[in-house]
Amino acid sequence: MTERTGPSGRSGYKVFRTIGTRWSDNDTYGHMNNVVHYSLFDSAVNGFLIENGVLDIRGGPEIFLVVETGCRYHAEMTFPDVVTAGIRVARLGSSSVRYEIGLFRNDEDIAAAEGFFIHVNVDRMARRPVPFGHAARRVLEPLMV
Repeated sequence: MTERTGPSGRSGYKVFRTIGTRWSDNDTYGHMNNVVHYSLFDSAVNGFLIENGVLDIRGGPEIFLVVETGCRYHAEMTFPDVVTAGIRVARLGSSSVRYEIGLFRNDEDIAAAEGFFIHVNVDRMARRPVPFGHAARRVLEPLMV
């Protein structure tokens, strides 16, 4: 069994994106449902990639597919919290990248949840891995820890 580590602070992340919660994010227990965390991870990273010209979801020749995910929950979040997603890159290969994302509730400095996912850069049509281009590396390398 792996020993559970405590949550990270904001200083452990390289770039941040703010995402509002919605009424429908709450579950019957009154906190944000666990599936919402994964949606926030995906929205934060893909929004960052789109804004930086690395991902064209409508017509780019390459897209990113998620091949593995995970999450550790440290504290509850709920609507109407504002979530700040911190993003860092733990590993950058020739065609894959492991992102680590911390979700921070409101102005808190300690992550309420931390997760990861691995993107593989693939040809849109063939759905086969292709190496990252220079533009993607230029955007992703500064996020490495």
